[in-house]
Amino acid sequence: MANSILHSAVLFTIFSIFISQFLIASTIAGEQHGFGRSLSRSKLGLKKEKLTHFRLYWQDVLGGPKPTSVMIVKPPKSTSNGGFGQVAMIDDALTMGPELNSKLVGRAQGLYALASQSEIGLLMVMNFAFMEGKYNGSTISIMGRNTVFSQVREMPIIGGSGLFRFARGYVQARTHMFDIKTGDATVEYNVYVLHY
Repeated sequence: MANSILHSAVLFTIFSIFISQFLIASTIAGEQHGFGRSLSRSKLGLKKEKLTHFRLYWQDVLGGPKPTSVMIVKPPKSTSNGGFGQVAMIDDALTMGPELNSKLVGRAQGLYALASQSEIGLLMVMNFAFMEGKYNGSTISIMGRNTVFSQVREMPIIGGSGLFRFARGYVQARTHMFDIKTGDATVEYNVYVLHY
């Protein structure tokens, strides 16, 4: 009987030590990693990073029966700063060529706002949502400053989805056509995007 009590006490002690060590290790590991942890790129299926270039035409249509840009916030009446404060929502066609009826490859969806009091400077916040080829369903997110009367405007790519996860890079915009009467514009976008 003494042997069985001793045997039970030894087993209980070993079990207690094991549980204590497990709890201590779990606590230490939790403190080291908190709510985040490092991951290997390969575990996410990320291979070698590559650079892709696109040339697209952004078709901004303000008038007619099917505008793709609509004002959602008017500028304050008290301002005489060329529309400062105005905000437009867009769902602009992205085409392969400069003609409005050129092949549609995606949509530029987002908004732009007149963000400068001294010049026509826009804050652009938009996604290029691709609808063609291997990039169908993928997006590139762009946010930046667009001084529309500059010959070339550069804006950063801040992310993406689908084949453009972890995207970074920049776009260069050049006005191809601007209709002073309607406000419609065609802008050539050269997109330089690093992605996996």
